[in-house]
Amino acid sequence: MMRPLLPERLGHLLLLGAHCDDIAIGAGGAVLTLCRANPELRVTALVLSGGGTERETEERMALAAFCPKADVQVTVLDLPDGRLPAHWERAKAACEELRARCEPDLILAPAPHDAHQDHRELARLVPTAFRDHLVLGYEILKWDSDLAQPQVYLPLAGEVLDEKIALLHEHYASQRARSWFDTETFTGLARMRGVQCRARYAEAFHVSKFVLGAGAPGAGRG
Repeated sequence: MMRPLLPERLGHLLLLGAHCDDIAIGAGGAVLTLCRANPELRVTALVLSGGGTERETEERMALAAFCPKADVQVTVLDLPDGRLPAHWERAKAACEELRARCEPDLILAPAPHDAHQDHRELARLVPTAFRDHLVLGYEILKWDSDLAQPQVYLPLAGEVLDEKIALLHEHYASQRARSWFDTETFTGLARMRGVQCRARYAEAFHVSKFVLGAGAPGAGRG
């Protein structure tokens, strides 16, 4: 049976998304779980598109619900959907500005292999600004068939998955007509990832590298 690695501390969680709803779909169960386990948690969220539209309103309401009892700060920019590579400079500046005022213990962001160009570009930007941080890349099931084998799993209690799905349907009315936005999609992926980590349900993440905390702080730095 796999043994869990527990974070040394979790006082500040950073959430990054290219679009409103990315964070909640990809990591909503993890966010609910982490916020409940760490009632003094500070949460900072940056979303690159949707600013000034109904999507921003949806996102702010949703993240408030997904982060119970946490100190939540949300920024939603207005980069055009599907055009992030053409607006690289502004996205880069947003990440750098966030880094200047933010020292998170854990970052949840899109996965670098994601087939959607906006997700993928944001994932590539994250380590250029947050070079010494643990970044877990969440996955979003869609028609591109880009799911890859993850390395990190967070088991979800059944009631947490139910709450995640209920909050998605409640807060993202603009997405309800999409063929993939339904309970079966969210439950099916969570069940599959649960099987892979000997749990009923789970969310899964991708990680490029992390350091085990067995050595002295700063060991090996030149």
